[in-house]
Amino acid sequence: MVQLHDQSFRDAHQSILATRMRTEDMLPIAEKMDQVGWFSMEVWGGATFDVPIRYLNEDPWDRLKTLKKAMPNTPMQMLERAMNVVAYQNFPDDIVTKFIHLAKKNGCDYFRIFDAVNDLRNMEVPMKAAKDAGGHVQACLCYTISPVHTVQKFVDDFLKLEKMGADSVCIKDMAGMIFPEDAYNIIKGYKDAGGKLPFDLHTHMSSGMGMMAAMRACQAGGDIIDVGMSPVSGGTGQMPAESIVAALKGTKYDTGYDLKLLMEIRDYFREIWKKYRHLERIEAIRTDPSVTVHQIPGGMLSNLVSQLEQQQAMDKYDAVLAEVPRVKEELGHPPLVTPTSQIVGVQAVMNVLFGRYKNIPKETVEYVKGMYGKPPAPIKKEVYEMVLGKDWKDKIVECRPADLLEPMFEKRKSELKGMGLYKRDEDVLTYAIYPAVGLKFLKGEAAAEFQSKDLPLPWNHPATRMFVKSFFPEIKDPNKLWLELEPPEARKVGGPAPIPTEFDVEVDGEPFQVKVTPTGGFMVAGAGVAAGPAAGGKRTKDNTPGAVCTGLQGTIIKVKVSNGDAVKVGDVICVIEAMKMEQEIKAAKAGKVKEVFVKAGTAVQVNDVLMQVE
Repeated sequence: MVQLHDQSFRDAHQSILATRMRTEDMLPIAEKMDQVGWFSMEVWGGATFDVPIRYLNEDPWDRLKTLKKAMPNTPMQMLERAMNVVAYQNFPDDIVTKFIHLAKKNGCDYFRIFDAVNDLRNMEVPMKAAKDAGGHVQACLCYTISPVHTVQKFVDDFLKLEKMGADSVCIKDMAGMIFPEDAYNIIKGYKDAGGKLPFDLHTHMSSGMGMMAAMRACQAGGDIIDVGMSPVSGGTGQMPAESIVAALKGTKYDTGYDLKLLMEIRDYFREIWKKYRHLERIEAIRTDPSVTVHQIPGGMLSNLVSQLEQQQAMDKYDAVLAEVPRVKEELGHPPLVTPTSQIVGVQAVMNVLFGRYKNIPKETVEYVKGMYGKPPAPIKKEVYEMVLGKDWKDKIVECRPADLLEPMFEKRKSELKGMGLYKRDEDVLTYAIYPAVGLKFLKGEAAAEFQSKDLPLPWNHPATRMFVKSFFPEIKDPNKLWLELEPPEARKVGGPAPIPTEFDVEVDGEPFQVKVTPTGGFMVAGAGVAAGPAAGGKRTKDNTPGAVCTGLQGTIIKVKVSNGDAVKVGDVICVIEAMKMEQEIKAAKAGKVKEVFVKAGTAVQVNDVLMQVE
């Protein structure tokens, strides 16, 4: 008998519906989901902590409690990123331990714990915390293809995780590229070597090999297969639960699940798909076997497209695809999973746009130092020198990275109390892990993109236009489509063409609707950018002597100089957040700062003037 682990309420909609499924759309089907007999249901962790507070105005802690109450008979599981918890950086031990303790208290039974570089040292604290809290530890290793990620290496590490106290183990194929024979050999190798724990296969349908890998996993003695309900499966999503159940029926791997019940659940999720249609993207639902060559997961691929569009560099797309595997190798073959996928991807973009390792984000520096853990393979000396400098040996972190971090929980709790926002310890963790977004949420300033009652969004909604753009790229002006869809009596005929005042803007793949009010003069791109040097003209490099411009689209997060300051070549004058990474902007020449035109929070476009240096 093989059991199934359902991910419909977490990774399934994270993979193909931008993690936007609201809790109120989960609850109506919860009772039937609770009757299936799943091994467990993944309902929390990953992006389902970030997205609710950032886009849905939902409390993730409340979601966990609500779902556990609605499905008392099924173990609730979360995806936990080891010392990164549910974010993109390492946190100190007290934050990790407290988070897991409160997750268990609020309804999480099983903890799927992984580390982005498979550094087992980073998994020790969260595994112990989950065990101490009475939870089930499912220890994961991330799958990737490289000379150092051999079957024997995976087998050896799984045996180590068993000794560390895991209750089950899982091979995590986040890119959907696991070769069926690798799935078989890793699982059988672990079992033949004396491994005694239940073994779970997590994969996606990205390459099209998922179902074959699942069958080979069963034949190797695998115990658990990850699935999603069929309407929220396929493409970059999981394998369809109903198909797996039907395929194994009558074999020795038969799940014993009720197909009739699953079809009733399927009917509900079909309606959910229709409601959330504006989030559909053709890139997410189609099979792409090329992932086995470039190894870029679907989510990372779509993110790269969005980032290149923002940087006005889509003509560099093929060059970036070729650069990603090269950077991956140079950085020691890290699996491309959050956050290493972003680090490798953004560094590849920087290399193509500005020259190899000429622009290096802060996160790349931290990774090369070892602050995310020990790279799977050695990093070459020349890469160390390019990233860290000639004295790179003095900067390498040999210990477990979190050993260098000071305790944080009590400090953040005191800060929250000082702001009059402390209500419970769960809120402290929300603030500690996502300081800016979490604080906005706790202050009650967050706004939901939509409520369930608003769905499906109308055709003229900007988010729906992004959906049309994905499926019909030949439509250059979506407004023409809306005219065709509107009934004739709703159209205005004759008269001068109106001046547009509403625009659709896409930032990091997220659609926003911007409304402007014409007041005469001119508009300047980038909130907070000063007016141009002459009426009717925008400040540019050509008309601003000593102009310092940005080569990236993003948001200024720090300005390091003021009017009148002297700067030398190489001095950091600004820090920009671009493509979710921090990038220093340095002075290209010495001089005195005449005028600064930006401040923290200013949104800037490629080639915007930041300041004048005389």
